[in-house]
Amino acid sequence: MRIRKLAAIDIGSNAVRMLINYVYEEEGKEPVFNKTSLVRMPVRLGHDVFTEGKISDSTLDRIVDAMKSYALMMKVYGIEHYKACATSAMREAKNGKHIIKIVEKKSGIKIDIIDGKTEAEMLFSAGLNQFLEKDQPYLYVDVGGGSTELTYLKNKKVEASKSFPVGTVRLLENKEESDVFPNMQKWISEHLGNETIDLIGAGGNINHVYKYSGVKLGLPMSVTYTNRHHRILKSLTTEERMQNYNMKPDRADVVVYALEIYNKVSKWAHSKKIYVPKIGLSDGIIRWLYDEIKEK
Repeated sequence: MRIRKLAAIDIGSNAVRMLINYVYEEEGKEPVFNKTSLVRMPVRLGHDVFTEGKISDSTLDRIVDAMKSYALMMKVYGIEHYKACATSAMREAKNGKHIIKIVEKKSGIKIDIIDGKTEAEMLFSAGLNQFLEKDQPYLYVDVGGGSTELTYLKNKKVEASKSFPVGTVRLLENKEESDVFPNMQKWISEHLGNETIDLIGAGGNINHVYKYSGVKLGLPMSVTYTNRHHRILKSLTTEERMQNYNMKPDRADVVVYALEIYNKVSKWAHSKKIYVPKIGLSDGIIRWLYDEIKEK
């Protein structure tokens, strides 16, 4: 058996995550992906970018410290290959390209800024197929800090995909564009029509809501539940959400915005259920990285 030691770094608008994955290879068998460690740091690039248009010096210092920490962790784990991807906030930052040069110089970690289409493709490649039923259409919804990716899936294939510039941190800062929700509704109507479609939710916020929903693992949450839970969370202060639902501070202040997006999308897509397979961008990055290096 050969063991590949890989790492994926997801630099989002709200947090920076590193997933360490061991891949077990045995001749004549499919590779086995083993999640070994997942670390999350609340850097919140989106606060700077969505309010000032660029990443501040103080936030740059935090990114560099986070990347140095990840570089040391990869050394301890004996990581052979890694891939680091930055999404919405870094895409929109006026100084985004300058920032990644500084980060690479100080930490040794090279960062790729990916567009919304690539982000959606990575998410879909993260083993999502095993959760899909043939002939059943789905709308895959990934709510991030700065953007929301919608992917219409049918017969286990991508029919259409689009990234919208609205996310939890952007809504928290009141920096969303006035036409973003009408544009999202229009896109859903054009591609889904009046079809009733189940949602597949991705992202840390929907994962957290699912964890505390009481729903048995693998079964979907009802949209009735997410609407009711949204109302409950909105009635609480950030501190009360932290205490009552064991949330981190940087989740407690944005979770209501994530549910707002999910509930709007579910209404426009006539959805009754949301499946939450707990697959994130870091899982997709691992799969892309493995495809790049598996013949080496």
